[in-house]
Amino acid sequence: MEPDDLSPPSGRAVDAGAVAVAERYARFARVEAPGRSDLYEEWAAGVAHDEALAAILARIPETRRQPPLVFAVTRMLGAPEAPYPEWARWVITHADAVVAEASARRLQTNEPQRCAALLPALSTVEGPVALLEIGASAGLCLLPDRYSYRFSHGVALDPPAGPSPVVLECEVAGEPPLRMPHIVWRAGIDLAPLDPADPADRRFLTSLVWPGELGRADRIRAALDVAASAQPRIIAADASEPGVLAAACASAPLDATLVVTTPGVLPHMPRDARERLLNALDELDAVWISIDPPGLHGTWHPPVDPRTWRGFVLGLDGEPVAAVDPLGAFVEWRTGDGWSRG
Repeated sequence: MEPDDLSPPSGRAVDAGAVAVAERYARFARVEAPGRSDLYEEWAAGVAHDEALAAILARIPETRRQPPLVFAVTRMLGAPEAPYPEWARWVITHADAVVAEASARRLQTNEPQRCAALLPALSTVEGPVALLEIGASAGLCLLPDRYSYRFSHGVALDPPAGPSPVVLECEVAGEPPLRMPHIVWRAGIDLAPLDPADPADRRFLTSLVWPGELGRADRIRAALDVAASAQPRIIAADASEPGVLAAACASAPLDATLVVTTPGVLPHMPRDARERLLNALDELDAVWISIDPPGLHGTWHPPVDPRTWRGFVLGLDGEPVAAVDPLGAFVEWRTGDGWSRG
């Protein structure tokens, strides 16, 4: 039976919530997990055909049922990274804890590697820089000047104090501008900020790494140590609500160039909230740097054809300047060099 063949047995009552869960997990097993995590593919396909498991996950609010979030929560709580039957037995045994924890958590992937994709756009901005990130989570992408970089075409960058314990390696095509930014102020906005020094939050962030993604958890732990030391300010608020973004920007120093980043957060926002945020960004006197799927919104100028665009779009004030891996593994620069933003 295919993962999306979810017809209930004849005469059996249908739990609409469980059916929705099964369909969502079948799609994840079919489209999103293959090639990235064999274990998550197996778990998702299993949920799609397990009415008891689907009914448990249907107790989680619809906005908190994403397979990567639920799987991460189970692993954070102690579920074995084992074949589906063993994992499913664990979830059934710990159903109340899984539902409670998943209901309280959000998909807050905080990947410092994204800084390697942000850096080319940030390098076009004349400093000093006041950096504000929307969807900052634990603040790991607020520290691009605290990490070391090793680009495939031979460019190596380190912080002024010396090599960082966080080394970001990135494949490069084209000739992107690359330099360490001079950041004099930094802050973030997040619905539910995470504390890089808190053991539970650290465990949650590393649990968001999919099984099979080698090196990511160690990199995140090292970046969490850097963030715990730097203690970037993160405001608990909804950046799409009127006045929130402007109020956060108001505390930035006037003699620095304000740069607002949205690295991968817009796809996780409801459409109306995303539109409000895009309008608020348009009204700011700031440089906007984004990493988004090519078909997410229509602000690109010139327009982007999602059918031919590789990866995500690195945007600079709405201009698509590079094709990038959504987690920062590669940058394909697509504009001329030798230019900068003052």
